[in-house]
Amino acid sequence: MDDLEEIRRRKLMELQAQRQRELEELARQEEMARRIEEQKRAILKAILEPEARERLSRIKLAHPDVAEAVENQLIALAQSGKLRSKITDEMLREILKRAMPKRRETKIIRK
Repeated sequence: MDDLEEIRRRKLMELQAQRQRELEELARQEEMARRIEEQKRAILKAILEPEARERLSRIKLAHPDVAEAVENQLIALAQSGKLRSKITDEMLREILKRAMPKRRETKIIRK
């Protein structure tokens, strides 16, 4: 009986240690994601005028995938040094027009 209890105790300790490692890894990943998000916000704040930043945040609510793609594109341009000035609201609208998926128009014909 003592051997069985010892095996159970060791197995329980191994499971607890594994769970602790998983929790630590998860916390590390969350911290890294938070830092990346902070860096993105800082870069966007530096390259977008306030009106453009506001528009992008509204787009993010309605179309998060499009907003994410535009953010990544703007950050890449900024990091490569291709942006000469801040992005205005008008410039952002043009970028969004190109990035937004084409909407199909539905016509209802009554006979």
